[in-house]
Amino acid sequence: MQPDPADQRNVLGGPLEPCGTEPLTGFYRDGCCTSGPEDLGSHTVCAVVSADFLEMQRELGNDLSTPRPEYGFPGLRPGDRWCVVAVRWLQAYQAGAAAGVVLAATNARALEIVPIEALRQHAVDVPDDLSGLD
Repeated sequence: MQPDPADQRNVLGGPLEPCGTEPLTGFYRDGCCTSGPEDLGSHTVCAVVSADFLEMQRELGNDLSTPRPEYGFPGLRPGDRWCVVAVRWLQAYQAGAAAGVVLAATNARALEIVPIEALRQHAVDVPDDLSGLD
């Protein structure tokens, strides 16, 4: 059974927000980085993919750019939001090719693999509590 995104938390402790619908992302293709027992790869990091990130993924054997219509996958372009496997994001981070991260849409389960500091360094959404503005 597919978990309800409303029951999941983001890395900031709040409700898990949608990651992307154009293209429709998520392990369960619900637009969110929802994770459950079937999601063995932990597709939990809501990334805003860059050309460098996509190239590195292709080199690792994880081609996210090529359309795969048989899986309903349109292929990603720089700027697309996609729920990526936490280990793959961490590999890119360690190699200096990390994609941007939408913290509010990144599942708290990603913290089992990726340190919050690494995610914050590449955050493209700056939550109010981190902005320093009141």
